[in-house]
Amino acid sequence: MGVISAYRLRLERRRWQIRAIRKRHELEIFADRTASVRSGAILAFSTIRNERQRLRYFLKYYRRLGVDHFFFVDNGSTDGSAEYLAGEADVSLWRSDASYRKSRFGTDWLNWLKFRYGHGHWTLTLDPDEFLIYAFCDTRPLPALCDWLDQSSVRSFGTMLVDMYPEKPLTGVRYRDGQDPFDLAQWFDPGNYVISRNPKYGNLWIQGGPRARAYFAEAPDQAPSLNKIPLVKWDRKYAYVSSTHMLLPRGLNNVY
Repeated sequence: MGVISAYRLRLERRRWQIRAIRKRHELEIFADRTASVRSGAILAFSTIRNERQRLRYFLKYYRRLGVDHFFFVDNGSTDGSAEYLAGEADVSLWRSDASYRKSRFGTDWLNWLKFRYGHGHWTLTLDPDEFLIYAFCDTRPLPALCDWLDQSSVRSFGTMLVDMYPEKPLTGVRYRDGQDPFDLAQWFDPGNYVISRNPKYGNLWIQGGPRARAYFAEAPDQAPSLNKIPLVKWDRKYAYVSSTHMLLPRGLNNVY
């Protein structure tokens, strides 16, 4: 990458950081337990709206995996999500009625919270229906993975999103509050994936899976991207550009 291109990316990163700082005014604290976050804690960040039914298992899964504290932004839930989370001792919660789209689908809000609270911590950025699975995760929790990444001088950990679905039509499946979703959704598309390299940011761009097959068969290049970089040793100089698909500085995207 040339000097001019690198300079433009630095300016872009600064722009996203300034935007996130400004967007902090759209957040209202609802449950503040940030004083309990210790040095070295592993932190999880998520934006939600009407996800009450998913939250019990989401918290259970990541607590077992080794997350120490959760940071949520509730964007106008009406199903009791905020009230449920406010009662959890390892959760800090903000609320916002501002536009999800105009926050770049929550990216600005979470960039701000990581800028404020995530510096020096390993941070996970997730949707409430996403579950991180990595080699030996059943016996080696997140602290072991993060220790290995630290010892290897690796600052970010890349993944591929695999959409899981049930054998039966969705209309014939009922999910219970707190249930392991993989009890119901055990199927996935094994091979209809396309991978390319994003020349500007350097990350892989992965598309395919059941959503591409069902909804984008005539325009596969418009299918949702499946590349994710959810686990990052955060620094105030960092910023997500597009959800968790890519970050700046550019070197954080070299994870595959």
